[in-house]
Amino acid sequence: MLHQLPPYNLFGIEDQDYDSAKVVALPVPYDSTTSYKSGSRDGPHAIIDASRNLELYDEEYKKEITEIGVYTTDEMQPSVNSPEETINWIEKEAELILDAKKMPLLIGGEHSIAVGSIRAVAKRNNEFSVIHFDAHSDYRDEYMGSRYSHACIMARARDVCKSCYSVGVRSIDTESAKKYSDDILYMKDMQNLNANEIAQLIKKRTKQNIYITIDLDVLDNGEMPSVGTPEPNGMHFAQIDAVLKSILAEKNLLGMDVCELAPIPGMIAPNFLAAKLIFRTLEHAFFQKGQ
Repeated sequence: MLHQLPPYNLFGIEDQDYDSAKVVALPVPYDSTTSYKSGSRDGPHAIIDASRNLELYDEEYKKEITEIGVYTTDEMQPSVNSPEETINWIEKEAELILDAKKMPLLIGGEHSIAVGSIRAVAKRNNEFSVIHFDAHSDYRDEYMGSRYSHACIMARARDVCKSCYSVGVRSIDTESAKKYSDDILYMKDMQNLNANEIAQLIKKRTKQNIYITIDLDVLDNGEMPSVGTPEPNGMHFAQIDAVLKSILAEKNLLGMDVCELAPIPGMIAPNFLAAKLIFRTLEHAFFQKGQ
């Protein structure tokens, strides 16, 4: 499915080269623990397809995304046995990317896939923070019989990284609210803050090395309706873009994922938004520091 017309990779890069790439994109078409609207397994294909129709040049940085060096692997085939096995496979793939001195970029797929990548980063970095953009807290220890559900990703992230900070949350269970609210920047508390003020709060709470995990439902569902569990009153693209730019002007990005796009047939704008969010985040991470 991913190889309809060459070059079928992220941003449609001609002659992508693994050896010179700084970023390796790993598409993971997986949504087996989805609890409401399924379809995020089609997210990687939709994002890559849209990305091929973006201009490679960015007018702000006056550079092309190709200057970073992005290599896209074939789609990973998820396990049919269990969510845990899929996450273990992702962890091994992310380890190979990190051992090659490259940054893993996971394209989901449901949000549970982030756990594998975070674990791989944690094995190689004692001091880092997970910055979690999401409408939901995802701090349940178990959900629907699984500790590896999309609703448990931050609980599993905390197993290996104690410095976690969630942003844009507006849906949380009672137990998680009591236990983790100090590590959450709720959407209600962001309403009267500008992007720089939001970024400053995040930077104060996180370490120099960071992993960024983005559930696209952090965005307002007027801009991003194509998600499995939408929540109103979310962030806007310009806002999250400015927040990420400010964070990445100072922090070192070790890895990232963008998850939970569940494409709606005939509605392509959300697919392009997701692709552009990846595009801009990579530019912020690499071009601001002259890498």
